[in-house]
Amino acid sequence: MPSDSVGAGVVSIMNKTLITTLMAATALCAVSGFAKDKEMKTGGMDAAFIPKAANGGMTEVELGKLAAEKGASQEVKDFGNQMVKDHSKANDELKEVAGKMNVTVPEKVDAKHQAMIAKMSALSGAAFDKAYVKGMVKAHKEDIALFESADKEVKNEDLKKFIENTIPVMKEHLAMIEKFDQLKK
Repeated sequence: MPSDSVGAGVVSIMNKTLITTLMAATALCAVSGFAKDKEMKTGGMDAAFIPKAANGGMTEVELGKLAAEKGASQEVKDFGNQMVKDHSKANDELKEVAGKMNVTVPEKVDAKHQAMIAKMSALSGAAFDKAYVKGMVKAHKEDIALFESADKEVKNEDLKKFIENTIPVMKEHLAMIEKFDQLKK
């Protein structure tokens, strides 16, 4: 019988070890789940904003280049050059912030934005100017709304600062483009 009590003691110790291990694993999963939930609420939102902002910014640069090249009016050409300058700067700043956050910034625009660029490249002269001005008003209103919404949600301080510094520039662009004659035609 003594061997049975030794065997029972070993089984009891093994059961306690197994139970302790399972409890520790459960606790680790709970902590990991909490961390993942927190990441989804903070880092996830922050990380989700970056490609949206990057696509908008890269599109503004590409369309600005087209405007500078294909625009019929000098104001459209000048505005296009301003978009290239301002949005290239913003894109570089966004890449820097994303790098600090270990978030990858897309290298090129997504299919939706590429289709918009292709559509605009098929136009020229007054038709280009009218479509470009209308598109810039719409895009800037959408981008301002995106940035203002993100400003309330993002947690990363560098990203928040980027957003807060970029909104006034986009509002200035919107005010400029809304004054163009092409909107009245």
